[in-house]
Amino acid sequence: MSELNSLLPRERSGKSWQTEVEVTHGTGLHARPSVTFTRLAKSFPCSIEVAVDGAGEWLNGKSIVKIMGARIRRGTRLRIRAEGARAEEAVVALSELVRRNFDDDRKHGRADGRPV
Repeated sequence: MSELNSLLPRERSGKSWQTEVEVTHGTGLHARPSVTFTRLAKSFPCSIEVAVDGAGEWLNGKSIVKIMGARIRRGTRLRIRAEGARAEEAVVALSELVRRNFDDDRKHGRADGRPV
């Protein structure tokens, strides 16, 4: 499978897209990563929801209160779904943000994550 194909959402249903990604950030979605996630989610015109570890409840992915309140820790599986305009793009962007550890390495060192 090519690297590009691994970035695409796994499922599509009409205008709805979704994928699953594991949180590998050392402290999970504490304040800074939660803000980064919801800020990116709000930049898309579609609805975005998140389910934590296969839970049946879907949370508003644009709500800092809902995302921080979920207490998402390292090792948690997030299911991200979006519906509407630019839904596919939103799912890809948000899942990649999680895979990149919310860009914390870039904010606190070099782009490759090594200390400055």
